[in-house]
Amino acid sequence: MITTLDRAESLAVAMRPARLSLTPKTALAGRLDGAWWPYSRDLEAELPALAAALDEPWGRITRVTVNPTRWPAIPHTVQVAGRTLHVGWFTEQDPDQLILLSYTVGRWDLLVIPPETEPAAAARLMAAAAIPGSALGAGVLMANESAIGRGAGDARRREATWEDEGGACMSPSGIPSAPAESSRSAGRHQSSSPPHDADR
Repeated sequence: MITTLDRAESLAVAMRPARLSLTPKTALAGRLDGAWWPYSRDLEAELPALAAALDEPWGRITRVTVNPTRWPAIPHTVQVAGRTLHVGWFTEQDPDQLILLSYTVGRWDLLVIPPETEPAAAARLMAAAAIPGSALGAGVLMANESAIGRGAGDARRREATWEDEGGACMSPSGIPSAPAESSRSAGRHQSSSPPHDADR
C-alpha cells in the first residue's frame, strides 16, 4: 500500500510547536524520558519541531530511530535549522517508542502518542511517561490506556442501556416506581407543617 502525504498539510504541521512532556532531571532512571504527541504520521514534517524543542533541554539531536509499523514513510535524513538529522528504523524497536541520540550527550526514549488520540487520553499518557524512575515502557503504557478506554466505553454503554430500558423510573423487579418528584414534594409539605406547641 502506498501512502501519499499532503505537502501543504505537512508544512502547516511543521510550523506548530512540538507537544512534549519530559521527565524532570533527576537521579532516578526510568524506561522513558517522556512523551511526544505528534500532529501527524509525517516524520519529515514532525521531526524538525521536535528536534528544535529538545535543543535546549537535551542538546543537539543527531539521530532518530523508529519502528516502521507506525510511520507510512521514513526519510533517511531531515533538515533541522540548517543541519541534518539522520533517521533510521528497526523492527525490533517498540512501535510506540522514539529513540533520540546525541553524539555529545547520550540517548533518550520517548513514548509516541498516536496523533488521533483524544486529549484526555493523551494527557494521561504524557503524565505517565514523565514519571521519574518509572519501570513502565511504551507498550505497557499504551496497553494500560487502551484498558482505561475500554472500561470507559463499557460504562457509557451500560449507562445508555440503563436509560433506554427505563432508568431511574424502573425498580429492580422491572415494575415502574413512583416518580422521584412525588417523594420530594411530600417531604417539602411535611417539613412545612406548623410546629407543635411543645416546640414553641
